[in-house]
Amino acid sequence: MTSQTVLRLMVGFYILLFFAYLFGPLVLMGITAFNANSYPQVTPWEGTTLQWFAELAKDDQLLEGIGNSLWIGLGVICLSVPIGLAGAIIMTQIHRRARPIYYTIIVSPVLTPGVILGISTLVFWDRMGTAFDADYESLFYDGIFLTIIGQSTFISAYCMLVFLARLQRFDYSQEEAALDLGATNVQVFWQILIPFLRPAIFSAAVLAFLTSFENYNTTVFTIQAESTLTTVLAGRVRMGTTPALSALAVIIIGVTLVGAVSYELLRRRESRRQAPGADAVKLKKRFREPQAAAQAPQA
Repeated sequence: MTSQTVLRLMVGFYILLFFAYLFGPLVLMGITAFNANSYPQVTPWEGTTLQWFAELAKDDQLLEGIGNSLWIGLGVICLSVPIGLAGAIIMTQIHRRARPIYYTIIVSPVLTPGVILGISTLVFWDRMGTAFDADYESLFYDGIFLTIIGQSTFISAYCMLVFLARLQRFDYSQEEAALDLGATNVQVFWQILIPFLRPAIFSAAVLAFLTSFENYNTTVFTIQAESTLTTVLAGRVRMGTTPALSALAVIIIGVTLVGAVSYELLRRRESRRQAPGADAVKLKKRFREPQAAAQAPQA
């Protein structure tokens, strides 16, 4: 046995141990969802059943929390992705000496504890409601709205980092070529920059939704009388849980896997269809044809 063989065995064992540590709890939780035992455990096995999925469908409080989490996640996407995109574009346009200061200010919410963000959001909008003499049924005291605002303060910074990573590979000569061909700044933005950032937009949206869906520290202060999935689960864990939560975990894992596999298949299919030099050809067709059409009557 050589030293290279020993090294490969050690690396393989480490990788196996790492994935077992990472996915072991998920596998055990998935098994408990099909155990007839009233407590979520693998042993003793009292029989295979699907009753916990039926119990999950009857849990109104948990379903309400899931619905609120979905609405909040969509609201965070609509707010955080445009803010992150704007922040990333400004980052590439400002002077090089001002970039470190700008970057520090924009990323600072990520370094701020979620408890502080939740309390500050609640206090700020309470003062705003008092200033406008608003009642407690108004938007200033709405738990869903406050949660979207509170989560977006730091999730938008994550989205900006995703866009910055994508913009580092952007060839700005395409914008110059489009402007030389007669395109306006709006056309350059929508027809060149946005198509290039489409994968980053999708990634930022997924990141924003998942971060919002699992957030607890900020949500527990801003949600007030409402509830989300994380706040309901936190209460259930304190009082005792059932395998219905394991059934919910199986559904979430299944949806995540299906979405990830579908996205990867679509991405590979699009990469195969895209031929080398296709962007240059599309650019010429997109901006030269309207310019030729505009000059035709003059001739």
